[in-house]
Amino acid sequence: MTEMMTAFLIWCVVGCFMFALGLYSFFAKNPTGFWANAEMFQVTDIKRYNRAMAKLFCAFGIVFILLGLPLLFGQDTVWILFSIVGVMVEVIASMVIYTLGIEKKYKAR
Repeated sequence: MTEMMTAFLIWCVVGCFMFALGLYSFFAKNPTGFWANAEMFQVTDIKRYNRAMAKLFCAFGIVFILLGLPLLFGQDTVWILFSIVGVMVEVIASMVIYTLGIEKKYKAR
């Protein structure tokens, strides 16, 4: 039982980190980047862009924590596949939302 709780707590720490990144983005004065080691593009409205990024990161963190709930039932159950596949879908969805929604809307032309 303690291994399952430990695994879920570690999972929650990662989700809380993403949520905290969203809170940081909400109050940031400079544009928040999405891609690692990529040069940031010119943003038309920094405040609205950061708010959109904050929503994306906070939603990612909350959904990530919810996807970790099967860890409470054990890592050797079939439900763990829900967590694995769910995180893959969540990451791809967040990349699509950023690229086709946020970046396209706030990128200076």
